[in-house]
Order: sequence, then C-alpha cells, then structure tokens
Amino acid sequence: MEENQTMVTEFILLGFCLGQRIHVLLFGIFSLFYAFTLLGNGAILALICLDPRLHTPMYFFLSHLAIVDIAYACNTVPRMLLNLLDPALPISFGGCMTQTFLFLTFAHTECLLLVMMSYDRYVAICQPLQYSAIMGWRVCITLVVTSWVCGSLLALVHVVLILRLPFCGPHEVNHFFCEILSVLKLACADTRLNQVVIFAACVFVLVGPLCWVLVSYTRILLAILRIQSGEGRRKAFSTCSSHLCVVGLFFGSAIVMYMAPQSRHPEEQQKILFLFYSFFNPMLNPLIYSLRNAEVKSALWRALYKEGHSQLL
Repeated sequence: MEENQTMVTEFILLGFCLGQRIHVLLFGIFSLFYAFTLLGNGAILALICLDPRLHTPMYFFLSHLAIVDIAYACNTVPRMLLNLLDPALPISFGGCMTQTFLFLTFAHTECLLLVMMSYDRYVAICQPLQYSAIMGWRVCITLVVTSWVCGSLLALVHVVLILRLPFCGPHEVNHFFCEILSVLKLACADTRLNQVVIFAACVFVLVGPLCWVLVSYTRILLAILRIQSGEGRRKAFSTCSSHLCVVGLFFGSAIVMYMAPQSRHPEEQQKILFLFYSFFNPMLNPLIYSLRNAEVKSALWRALYKEGHSQLL
C-alpha cells in the first residue's frame, strides 16, 4: 500500500480564503504591523544593548523576549505576505518543517522566558535585599540558555515525530503558516502519538509555567499591598499589571488553541487566534513592557539627545 502512495514534496498554504481585494488590503495592514513589530522590538533591543543603565537582569530577559518576538514575526509573516499576493505559491516540505520547528522553538522559549521574568520581578519586589545575590549574571545567563535549549529540544521532538509520518495527499495546509496541528491533519497515518506528545508538552510549557507565573504575581501583589510608599506601590503595580497583560494574552490564546477540544474552534477562528503570536503579541510587547517604563523612556531620551547633539556638532 505504501508503494502506491505518492509522497508530498510541497504544500500550499491556503491562508485566508477571501477575495483578491481583501488580500491586498490585508497585505497593506499586515505589512504595517510587521514593520511596527520589527522597529519596536529592534529599538528596545538597541536601547538595552547601548545604555549601560539598562544592563540589569530585568532588561537582560526583556532583550531575549524582543529577540523571540522579532524571530516570531520573521518566521511566519514574510511567507504569509507572499501568499496574500500569490495564494498558489507552494512551500517545500523541508521549508514547511523548518517553519514548524522554528515556530515551536520560539513559542516554547517565550513561555519559559515569561516564567523567568516573573521570577525576576518576584525576587526584586518580595526579596529586594537579596536580589543581587539571587539574580547574579551567572544565574540569569543559565536561565536564558536553559529556556532556549529546552524550547529547541521540545520543538525537535515534535518535528521528529512528524517526519516519521507519511504524507501522501492532500497537500493543502489550511493555515497561513505550517502550524503543527494543521500539518498533522494531512498525514496518511495514525497521529495519536503526536497528539499525546503535544498535550504533554502543553502541560509542561503552558499549564506549569502559567501556574508558576500566577503564584509569583499573587505573592508580588500581596507584597505590593504592604508597601508604605504610595509612589512605590504605584510603580510596582504598574510594572506587574503590564506583565500580566502579556501573560494573559500569550498563555490564554495558546491554551485555548492546544488544550481545548478542537471541534469548538473552527479553522478560521484558529487562524485569528494565531495572529496574536505573529502580530499582536510581538507588536504589543515593546509598548507594554518598555514604553510604559520610566527607565526605558529615559534611555530613549538620552539616545535621542546624544544623536541630536552629535549632529549639531
């Protein structure tokens, strides 16, 4: 039976099944969002690298979050923009697997980075006198490297399990990128093992980290309520509330996508949810984490002042 199967060597990404005029409109809107994502995260990354006052654990984690957001966008958006202009443009099987691997790597890594950032804020607010000792640079580098390594290894496991499956047709992926669940629907074999591993990975990188984040911020909230200074209470609450917005958007949409029964979420609705990962989360993260932060604003003004002063000279 396998000898009579024609193996798929390329896929067609169906994307958004709308009219040509709507595709052109979406191309313009998504291109604008893509530019904002790259400029916003790139600016934050540049400020953190160039300003010595931002060389702290909090901004070290934030710089890696910016790298993940840029990588997210660069992995999925350019291909989606091309498909809006030419819906029949195919993607090779190898290119599809690479896109799946990179997307899963960045998704897993961002989940773990958000946990590290919540832990950093917990130590800073709840144990300020021990902050320097607990969050040393060796610890921070170890946590970040662990996040990237674990994210990559988990993604590799998923891709290896996909590669063991035969794909004999159809070759149309009903998504705007090679999302793992959409690709698995095209396999000509039993995918229950893949589904079990996906669920187990969700428990490890979604449910577990989300519980840790909620516990951390609950303890942070209790510590904030005990702060005597009104200004200190306001600053701490503003920082943590913005972090929780990002956590809610990211973890909430991921849990709905991968842990809720699939029949409850039509494929077109799933595509909209995945836009949070490709556009909205990466675009909003610089605004939520950085531009509301007084230290980042000061660094931005210093950078602009130096640039303007050097041009005058």
